Amino acid sequence: MKRSLVKKGLNTLLLFGLGLSLQLSAQPEKDELTFGFIKLTDMAPLAVALERGYFEDEGLYVQLEAQSNWRVLQDRVIDGQLDGAHMLAGQVLASSIGIGVQAELQTSFIIGLNGNACTVSHSIWQQISSEVPRRADGRPDYPLAASVLTPALQQAAEQGRKLQFGMVFPVSSHNYELRYWLAASGIHPGFYDPASGDNSGQLHADVLLSVTPPPQMPATMEAGTIQGYCVGEPWNQQAVARNLGVPLVTNYDIHSNMAEKVFGVSRQWAEQHPKTHLKVVKALIRASHWLDAEQNANRQAAARLIAQPFYVGADANIIANSMTGVFEYEAGDVRQAPDFNVFFRYHASYPYYSDAVWYLSQMRRWGQIPQAQPDDWYQQVAQRVFQPAIYQQAALALIADGKLSASDFPDFNNETGYRPLDQVRFIDQQSFDAKAPNAYLRQFAIGLSDDPMPQAQQAQAHSTQAQNVQSNNAGSQP
Repeated sequence: MKRSLVKKGLNTLLLFGLGLSLQLSAQPEKDELTFGFIKLTDMAPLAVALERGYFEDEGLYVQLEAQSNWRVLQDRVIDGQLDGAHMLAGQVLASSIGIGVQAELQTSFIIGLNGNACTVSHSIWQQISSEVPRRADGRPDYPLAASVLTPALQQAAEQGRKLQFGMVFPVSSHNYELRYWLAASGIHPGFYDPASGDNSGQLHADVLLSVTPPPQMPATMEAGTIQGYCVGEPWNQQAVARNLGVPLVTNYDIHSNMAEKVFGVSRQWAEQHPKTHLKVVKALIRASHWLDAEQNANRQAAARLIAQPFYVGADANIIANSMTGVFEYEAGDVRQAPDFNVFFRYHASYPYYSDAVWYLSQMRRWGQIPQAQPDDWYQQVAQRVFQPAIYQQAALALIADGKLSASDFPDFNNETGYRPLDQVRFIDQQSFDAKAPNAYLRQFAIGLSDDPMPQAQQAQAHSTQAQNVQSNNAGSQP
């Protein structure tokens, strides 16, 4: 929707929504659709929209197909085999600027916030357990800072090796969250240096990060290939259930309430199927609303739904551990975590430009964006890829249909697309202003920024800083 319409007031918007609702009652350009997903708890809005008939209410007949990994899923969206997919927020942004692949992808719907955790193997836990800060009742004082890894890092160094951690994809939230958590304690997670052909992300690394598909994380850690990982659910809770590992921190603790997965489509598909796209977003909004309704009252039913083998294919009780507002760290140590998965409240499904800018800032921080960019560049990319106008149109149509109310959505009259600065909390207490990403990057001792020096020299300088920070933190409690 054009900004001029937004400013005419809620009554005008509701009238517009009524007209849009009538328009959307027309036949979609394509009514048989195939959407992809990865076997993770946060694919739930797609399953709910299908199983509760929200897609069918829009005249859409949808088939959901599990994909083997994020690369395959992305390629199938780009080449048109999939009409759209449950995608990483970083994927739609990275592709638009040529990281990994050059393709125009976009999103008008955020599938969820939060939902990840960082887990270490039991062997690592045994090395660090005595150093973990504990509450008066003897239980670990979660969330734990990455500095608790110091004994394991030192033991690995004495053996001439480095710890290896898994993450799901180079431009995933999991990669950036794991890096953020490590760097906040002075542990260098490594740089990317595409200019020299080094896309490993392990330049100057204290801990080696590598890609492992989400469902394979527990088995890969059990085999000893990796000693820890950052992944979405239910694969952290499965590690606990199988006595393979212990989560140390959730991504809600690393940074709270930021876009995690999105519903991604190609720009070409969106332009060819505008009515279909709006109908899809309408159905997904309803599904997300149902998932968060009445203080998560529907989450047990949702856990049973997605536990089926053709969706997530994990035990419903393990899925429910995190999805119903609790999180289990060790067997029997269950903590309250009401916002571990958020699908609708806090306007979770609205595509905020500021979330996109944060992801782009992390791509620059770790070298995937090889050159410094002006602040305006970040805004332009964010606004090209995140498309709130389509979301607004779908929301107004739902209001006009009587399915949802205006109070369920942001105030579209005044919405700027940028979250208030105090809405996202970071584990290191740093502040993030999406309109000034370069100033944000300059806050960090570890990471690239817009310093006027070549990247290789800058990386070495930051590596030295990181060593100094780590030396200062050695043996300290978080």
